[in-house]
Amino acid sequence: MASDLMELGSRSLISALHKPVAPPGLEYLAQLDQVAIQQIVKMCEVMTALEFKNKYILKNSVGQEFLFAQEHSTFCSRHFLANVRPFQTAFTNNCGQEVMRLNRPLKCANCCSPCCLQVMEVSNLGQMMGSVHQEWSFCTPWAAKFTIKNPSNDILYWVKAPCCVCSCGGDVIFQVFSADCEVVVGRIIKTWRGFFSECATDADNFTVTFPQSIDVRHKALILGAAFLIDILYFER
Repeated sequence: MASDLMELGSRSLISALHKPVAPPGLEYLAQLDQVAIQQIVKMCEVMTALEFKNKYILKNSVGQEFLFAQEHSTFCSRHFLANVRPFQTAFTNNCGQEVMRLNRPLKCANCCSPCCLQVMEVSNLGQMMGSVHQEWSFCTPWAAKFTIKNPSNDILYWVKAPCCVCSCGGDVIFQVFSADCEVVVGRIIKTWRGFFSECATDADNFTVTFPQSIDVRHKALILGAAFLIDILYFER
C-alpha cells in the first residue's frame, strides 16, 4: 500500500515537472477549454463609413471577462488597405498589463499565389510563441486551410475552413485538426449575431474551443488563428 502511494506520488511529481510552464500573464488560459471573443460595436462606425481600430473582449464559458484586445494600425492602412492592412493587436488583462500580442505583417491578398499568403505572429512579452499561416490553394476557396506552427516552424495544428464561409443565417465553423490531420481537437466558430447586426456592422463574435490539457501557448496560437480568420473572411 505504502509503495503504491509512493509510486503514485512519484508519477504526479514527474508529470508536474514535465508540464510546460504557462507564459507570464497567460496562466488563466490553462484552466479553460473555451473562449468567447466579442468584438465591441462602435456606434460611430455604424453611423459613418469610417473604419476604426478594432477592440475585443475575451470571456470564459460563463461570460467572465479576462482579456481585452485592441488593434494598433494607422488611419490610412484601415481605409485604403481594408482587410489586407498590417496591424498589431495587444491583449491586456484586467489590470491593464499586456500579456500577448499579435502581429499581422503586410502581404498582398491573393490565395492563388504562394507569395501572397497571410501570416499572424503570436508573442508573449516579446517572446515568440508561434505563428499562423494561410496555406496555398489554387483557386479553391472551399479548400482554404491554415497551419499553426511553433517557433521552430513545426506544424502543431491544421485549421480547415468549411466549403462556404458566408455567414448567412447560421454559424460558420472552422475545424482545428491535429498535426497529422486525423483528429479534430477544437473549433473556431464565427457565431451568427442576427440579420440586422450582421448587416449594420462588421463587428464579429467567435467561440473558440480546444482541449483543456494542451499547452497554454497552443491555446494562444489557436486564438491567433481566430483573429486571422476574422480579418480575412469577415472584415469589410
